[in-house]
This record gives sequence, C-alpha cells and structure tokens, in this order.
Amino acid sequence: MSYSLEKYKTLVFDCDGVVLNSNKVKTDAFYQAALSYGEQAAQALVEYHVANGGVSRYKKFAYFLNTLVPQYAAGVSGSTREELLDAYARYVLKGLLTCDIAEGIHELRKNTHNTNWLIVSGGDQAELRYVFAERGLAEYFDGGIFGSPDTKDEILEREINNGNIQQPALFLGDSKYDYQASNGAGLDFVFLTGWTEVEGWEEWCNQYCLISVDSIEKLLGA
Repeated sequence: MSYSLEKYKTLVFDCDGVVLNSNKVKTDAFYQAALSYGEQAAQALVEYHVANGGVSRYKKFAYFLNTLVPQYAAGVSGSTREELLDAYARYVLKGLLTCDIAEGIHELRKNTHNTNWLIVSGGDQAELRYVFAERGLAEYFDGGIFGSPDTKDEILEREINNGNIQQPALFLGDSKYDYQASNGAGLDFVFLTGWTEVEGWEEWCNQYCLISVDSIEKLLGA
C-alpha cells in the first residue's frame, strides 16, 4: 500500500489508541468508577463505552445514569454524576501519564514540519492539555489540543471555519466515530488498527473502503 502525507496541509489526530496506548486505560476507568452500582451495571457501561469509542465521558455517564442504572441497578444508591466523573478522571490521569506513546510520532513530526497538527479527542480538553505538556508532546500540536465537552463534530466544524484546519486535511483515528466525524467534515481518513477496540474492524474498513495501517510508525513507511 502506498500512501503519501506530503499533500496534506493539516493532520488531525485522535488521542486514545492513536497517539497514546490509552484505550484500555479508559475502559478500565469506566468500570472502576461505576462499581458503586454493582458489577453488572459497570460491565454494561464498559460495553456501551467500547461500542461508542470517541464519544465524551459526559455523554457516556449521562447514558449510564439515565438508561443503564435503571436497567441493571434499579434502587441502588450509587455515585452521583459528579462523583462518577471525578473517580473516572483520577483513574484516567494516572494511566495517561504512564501509558505508551506511539512509536514514530517524533519522526513523523520531523517529516511533516510544514504541516499543521491538531488533537481532536473525546477526552477532557483540560486533562489532555496537561498530559501532553507533561509528556513533552504539546509542542508538536501547533494547531491546538481540543477535546470534550465539545464533540469532535463541533471541534472540526469550528476549526475549519476559523481557518485552523486547512484542506487538504487528514484525520488519523481508531474508532467508527472518528471516521463519521472526519467524513462529515470533509477530511480524508486513515484507520489505525494496532490499539483499536473496534470489533470486526477489518470487515468495517472493507465495507467503507477505508485505508488502514497498524500504527503511526507503519504509516511512515506506507
């Protein structure tokens, strides 16, 4: 497979499963945060989270409390929304500061030094900016680091309208929502498979004729 990044003026990266090996960090954090409602409810949240990769924690916990708790933990007096969010954030921050960084990202930045880089993630924006600064990655993303509570659709639309995302632009993601958001905004898309939690991604990529690579490192040689 031959794929050139040279034509792109903008590269947009998802964070979890693309730049950081943090999908499992987030999945485990949802489970641990929700345990006050019992194992069955916590596992139901995990399943909902995995099936809706890239969607913010705020929407996921709202769905958990409004839909899953009445179904799996009716009558249980568990954590409030704010307590769930706080517990989740504590688990996540520790993992984000220690998980693996994608191999090849430093070389890719050198090879695309004239290209504007952005993070567009479902993760909390303030949390992302702190983690990327602590891990020496913030300076790579000269176009900015963006996350929830704004959705990816909202972020992409805003940054296109203000001229920060210039075409041609490419989105590097690992979830179905990444593709839906990038496609809706008119960006090209490459699916990264190495850390994804999307089940049956091969069939899905074939269905939509998507280019897929294992990792950022493999993208360098694609």
